[in-house]
Amino acid sequence: MSSISAAVPPPRIGVVIPCYNVARHIAAVLGEIGPECERVYAVDDGSTDETVAEVLRVANADARIVLLRREANGGVGAAVKTGYRQALADGLTVVVKLDGDGQMAPSDIAKMVAPIADGRADYTKGNRFFSPELLRGMPAVRLIGNALLSFITKLSSGYWNIFDPTNGFTAISAAVLARLPEEKIADRFFFESDMLFRLYLLYARVVDVPLPARYGGERSSLHAGRAIPRFLLGNGKNFMKRIGYHYFIRDFSIASVEIVAGLVLLMFGVVFGAVEWAHAAQRGVFASSGTIMLAALPVILGIQLLLAFVAYDIAAVPQQALTRSLAR
Repeated sequence: MSSISAAVPPPRIGVVIPCYNVARHIAAVLGEIGPECERVYAVDDGSTDETVAEVLRVANADARIVLLRREANGGVGAAVKTGYRQALADGLTVVVKLDGDGQMAPSDIAKMVAPIADGRADYTKGNRFFSPELLRGMPAVRLIGNALLSFITKLSSGYWNIFDPTNGFTAISAAVLARLPEEKIADRFFFESDMLFRLYLLYARVVDVPLPARYGGERSSLHAGRAIPRFLLGNGKNFMKRIGYHYFIRDFSIASVEIVAGLVLLMFGVVFGAVEWAHAAQRGVFASSGTIMLAALPVILGIQLLLAFVAYDIAAVPQQALTRSLAR
């Protein structure tokens, strides 16, 4: 890894691979992991195919590979957290999360680790949207869906500088990982988005790493009809918690005033305008100019204040990595 400074001790890299019915791909994924990785944790999450047998077969020829088995399927988040715990116990300094379905290139692990090892980031994640060339091969449905999910996650997590939040190729500093409340992080499909929310509460720096995706004939086990409402609910809860903690408990700034005043004025204008419109309609008359202005001005001012809050929130994205200060 040429981009890693010689003045900094080389990172001890661990790779966590959540495995659920990936027997067709896991051997190839494990075989592509380079020598820069000290440990590889293949976490079986209750697979019903030959995943375990495939992992054990490859592990016989590679002593770095450790099979961790969960008694029951708990979701990708639960599997990753199992691997994280073992990586921390083994004293590794950077932990990479790589899916076992072959859609991510293990040869890119060095790119994911470099910003953390250089002290520029606490957490890195792949971004398949960085340039048009990287989008080749991405199905149109995934392209549109990820764009919408990205905006929602930006709003809930506070990381306005990142995209492709559901990308499962990530790396995290062990110093930061050890300070995350593992028991509070979501176990299933919401894991990646919830990680970003928890990282923001620590004010950790997150950096996107441009990476292409590899798509084959895999079918997602995610049921959109059930996942989307839960995803929206989870992001909504995280947004409320983030705003409350960051702008009213950890700090109180002009943005705190802007969001409160903006919401109050907007709600007053909308409610007052609706009531007056209903009264005027019942009487069969037009509302007076004064009444219209009394409803419109709070709405306009409220929207302006909320936009000012969003601008402040965007500018408040964490810019300084915590890893080296935490490791001292």
